[in-house]
Amino acid sequence: MSVKIKKGDTVKVIAGKDKGAEGKVIEVLREQGRVIVEGVNRIKRHTKAAQQGGTGGGIITAEAPIHVSNVMLVDGGGVTRLGSKRVDVEKRRGDGSTYAAQRSVRISRKSGDEI
Repeated sequence: MSVKIKKGDTVKVIAGKDKGAEGKVIEVLREQGRVIVEGVNRIKRHTKAAQQGGTGGGIITAEAPIHVSNVMLVDGGGVTRLGSKRVDVEKRRGDGSTYAAQRSVRISRKSGDEI
């Protein structure tokens, strides 16, 4: 399954203990098919005091990865699925001349608008 969510997208959690929560994607882990969302799936990690580094021990709260199938992209007022389409663009060469080409863009399945 390809990961269509990108870093910086606003997503809504649709399954799990944080269902209904919205947040911004901090990181995408493509190999595992997971994303890290700001303020969602927070875990606490107990750390020992480092003797060499001088950092004190304590409890660190951080976001854990969540599977990409459990989030949906927020578009406008609600959530939407993602699609892609090819659009015609005009590109510029180094010498200043232009030529016609195509590029792939992400679109909202609900509204059809480019994301």
